[in-house]
Amino acid sequence: MSQFELLVSVVPHNKAELISDAAVAAGSFGGTVCMGRKISGNNVIAALGLGGATLDIVYILTEEKQKSQIANAIVQACSEEKSNFGYMYTLDVNALLRTGNVTGDTNTGDFMSEQKPRELISVILNKGYADDAMAAARKAGAGGGTVINARGTAREDDAKFFGMHIVPEKEMLLIVVEQEKKNAVLESIRTLPCLAEPGSGIAFCSGVNEFTLLGQK
Repeated sequence: MSQFELLVSVVPHNKAELISDAAVAAGSFGGTVCMGRKISGNNVIAALGLGGATLDIVYILTEEKQKSQIANAIVQACSEEKSNFGYMYTLDVNALLRTGNVTGDTNTGDFMSEQKPRELISVILNKGYADDAMAAARKAGAGGGTVINARGTAREDDAKFFGMHIVPEKEMLLIVVEQEKKNAVLESIRTLPCLAEPGSGIAFCSGVNEFTLLGQK
């Protein structure tokens, strides 16, 4: 087990401060907020690009011994919000680079998480195709996902070396699924026509340690 963990909270836009304030009050030194969007479950609305609610994704790095205290504070801060207000999960951090030093591998509390094994599937693909990937994933059993706008960093020589075309604008699709659905979801994404060309996308998986819904129970 790593001595550091990453707490990831996904909540409606403009609610990141609710998460970060609770975390700081519980001993966190702060976090990082990214803006994403939720993909609509309505295929017609999604196809028109009208169904994506804006989301805040809050990343909080914490020592493992503080994780439960901070997670409990976040759950409590969200307890008066609507049901299924958002969700939170944790990931192991295998190494931490901090002011020139690398720290590698070397619970208490009532943080209630779902113990069913889950995986975070991260898909990076050219801009405009995240909705297609999510539609395929949903047919394979995934519930929903979050899209973050991104950009590639490849240089022209890198693209030639890897046999890829440079497409600067990217989308990163994040999907949390039950572990037994992972392979089916990955296969459904792999076989998409928009990903038929080598180098047009990449996907990787991370084990989710804990997963909990935020909001009223």
